[in-house]
Amino acid sequence: MAYAIETKLDRIDALRERRDLDELWFLTPANYGWLSGGDPVVDATSDVGVAALGVGDDGVRVLAPNNERERIIDEELPALEAAGVTPDVTEYGWAEHSLREAVAATHRGEAAADVPVPGLDTVNATPLRAPMPAAERERYRSACVETAEAVEAVARDITPETTENEAAGALAQALLQRGFRAPVVLVGGAERSQRHRHFTPTDAELGGFAHLTVVSERGGHDVAVTRTVAFDPPEWLRERHDVACRVAATAAAATREHGDADGTAGDVFDAIESAYAELGHEGEWREHHQGGAIASETREWTATPGAETALAVPMPFAWNPTVQGAKCEDTLLVTADDVEVATATGEWPTTTYDAVGYDASVAFHDPLDVE
Repeated sequence: MAYAIETKLDRIDALRERRDLDELWFLTPANYGWLSGGDPVVDATSDVGVAALGVGDDGVRVLAPNNERERIIDEELPALEAAGVTPDVTEYGWAEHSLREAVAATHRGEAAADVPVPGLDTVNATPLRAPMPAAERERYRSACVETAEAVEAVARDITPETTENEAAGALAQALLQRGFRAPVVLVGGAERSQRHRHFTPTDAELGGFAHLTVVSERGGHDVAVTRTVAFDPPEWLRERHDVACRVAATAAAATREHGDADGTAGDVFDAIESAYAELGHEGEWREHHQGGAIASETREWTATPGAETALAVPMPFAWNPTVQGAKCEDTLLVTADDVEVATATGEWPTTTYDAVGYDASVAFHDPLDVE
């Protein structure tokens, strides 16, 4: 599989040159996964992994405690291995230092890290991850399709009597079986999804309809998917779903247009806000974040009013508009010329939705009617 390691190392070297750095260290799982294609996570509650990667004048370095060193080398550096890059490995005793302390003790020259480390500058490495290199996209597409297949398989098996917790457990298991971690698993039944936009699962039964939302992570790639199942839905569900999908189509069209013209996340947000108003739901955006770029984190950033974050394409995006009780969410690969629904499996009903204010349309997923 392609990992675009040369492109990534070139971006890191350019940043080091701008900042006059001898080394740049990556300790967060998102940046470690982006560069290595591996997963340094043991404790999902920690903001750093169990190993760090440093890139400097001497090449690539790996720093790991003695109890993790062998596994990291054998299993968690696939991008480096595929590119023929042999890193210098430094081991430290697990009882002697934390990972941050080990970086502080072993860095070379003027160094910085993506988290606070004593004696080192801190850099925001997120911009390094955009745009997504061409060599990386096919691997990302595979993660998108497999994530959607997992969600859709679970969605077809649930019933009105299934509890939100049972559905969430099935989603986590289906993703784990495909090699994913699941940093986000949300399930909202007919009653709770009308009251809460982030429907963290409970023991409530699903009832007349259900939303299943996940963000999966594998090999440095994050993917977002929502699927809705309708057993005995209220009449308003489809109308609100269609509004949410038209807003999502508008966000996608605005992303493509402004991404090709040095636009910002705020430009896309303006299009989202206008679409809600045009479709009769002015101010609905205030009830939930609308999504943004996705690649190596659950969101690289989210769009907000006036946000100045630069749009970079080609890049994956996950826009997730909601209208009370309804939600539209797929992961899209957006280029200057195209919007591709990367989480389409071809096994779920879709409708093509026109963007508001743009000559564009996108096919998003319908609620699945189950009798």
